[in-house]
Amino acid sequence: MSSLFIDLILVGVAYVVLIYFVATLTKARLNHGKDNDSNDGDGGVENITPPKIDLPPGVIWPSDSPVRRKRTDPIEA
Repeated sequence: MSSLFIDLILVGVAYVVLIYFVATLTKARLNHGKDNDSNDGDGGVENITPPKIDLPPGVIWPSDSPVRRKRTDPIEA
């Protein structure tokens, strides 16, 4: 075999070993953060209200649409 093939095989083995170590170290770090559920990481006050979006004139949200009442037929006497 030529030295090119030996170099390619060694580079491939080094790549696999490197990816293995990076994956195991990253997995350990990500799981470590999930042990403590009391700290969500952002440190701020939680604001759950949706943002107020400024719509152009004449455009309304479907939830803000006017309620249509059923039209009743006049009673014939």
